Amino acid sequence: MIRNTVSAFAVPSQEERNSFAALEKTPAVHAGKLSSLPCLNAVRVGGTGAKIEALSFPFTAAAWNLERCLFPEESAAKLRGTGASLILLSEMDQGMARTKQRDPTAVIADELGMNHAYGVEFLELSLGSEIERSYCRDDFNEKGFHGNALMASVALKDAFMIRLPGEAVWFNDSNEQPRIGDRCAVGAVVKTAAGPMVAVSVHLESVATAAYRERQMAALIDEVEGFAPGLPILIGGDLNTGNHTGGDYSTDTLFAMAEGRGFECHGGPLDQTSTRPSLITRFPDRTMKLDWFLTRGLKIGESHLVSSLNEEGKPLSDHDMILCTIEGFSV
Repeated sequence: MIRNTVSAFAVPSQEERNSFAALEKTPAVHAGKLSSLPCLNAVRVGGTGAKIEALSFPFTAAAWNLERCLFPEESAAKLRGTGASLILLSEMDQGMARTKQRDPTAVIADELGMNHAYGVEFLELSLGSEIERSYCRDDFNEKGFHGNALMASVALKDAFMIRLPGEAVWFNDSNEQPRIGDRCAVGAVVKTAAGPMVAVSVHLESVATAAYRERQMAALIDEVEGFAPGLPILIGGDLNTGNHTGGDYSTDTLFAMAEGRGFECHGGPLDQTSTRPSLITRFPDRTMKLDWFLTRGLKIGESHLVSSLNEEGKPLSDHDMILCTIEGFSV
C-alpha cells in the first residue's frame, strides 16, 4: 500500500519519457521502472476543505468511469445533479494532449467543492488511440498521467493507493497505447455520523481473464483489511466484468470470492448494461455490465445507473454512472 501523499506529482521530463519507448519490453524492466518513478508511487491530495464534518445517513455514493474525462465541467454538473457526497472516478487524465493538458480531477473537485485523492495508474507513452489523437492540439503530453480518483464532501483521512497484481500487459510494442504502470485503487477513510468507513475507487484490468481480476480484487481486499481492520468498506468502480467472454459478467469469479469474504455486490438492475457508444468508443462491438459496488458492513438501499448522456444527448463517457444509497452501518 502506498501511503506517500503529495500536493503535486514529480513529472518525468519529455526526454526521459521518450527514452522509455526504447526499453526492453519485459516484466522485469517494467517493474524496475515502475518502482523508480515517484509519480507512480504517491497519492496526490487536494481540495477546498471539508464542507461538512461527517456524512449523515442516508447519503449517495457514485462511481463513474469517465473515459479520460473530455468534459470535466459537464461531468461535474452531471455528478452535482445526483447529490452524491462520495464519488469514485476512474480513467482520469492529467496533462494529456487528448484532454487539452488539463487536470479533470481537480476541475471536478473544485466545481463540486470537494476534497480529492488521485493516483496515477499509468504513465502514458503515446497520445492514445487514433480517435483520441484527433482531439489533440499538441503533439506531446505535458505529464502523461492517467489514473483513478476519490472525492468527498468531508475530509479524506489516510489517503492511499494500492497497485494491483499485474503482468505489464500494456508495456509492449504491439499496441497503440504503450504505458508504464498497472491497475490501481485509490482510497481513504471518511467520517460518517456512525463512525469511520473506508471508501475505495478501483479499476480492474480489461485485458485479462476472470482469474486475473479475481486475484486483483482479492489483493485489494487483503490490503484494505490490513489497513483498517473492522471498518465498513465501500469499493466501487469499473471491474471490467465479462470482458474475457464478450460481456457475460456472471462468468467473473470475483463476485463469489468477495461474497465469501462477507461482501455484497450492487450493480443496479442485473439486466441493465453500463456501457454505451461514446465520442471515443464510437462503434463498440458489444454492451457490457462492468460497473459495480462491493460493500461490507454497510446497509445499502437502492443502486441504479444514470445515463452518461448530457442534456443535448452527447455522451460524456462510454460508461454510465452507478449510484447507491448508503443508509447506515450494518450489524
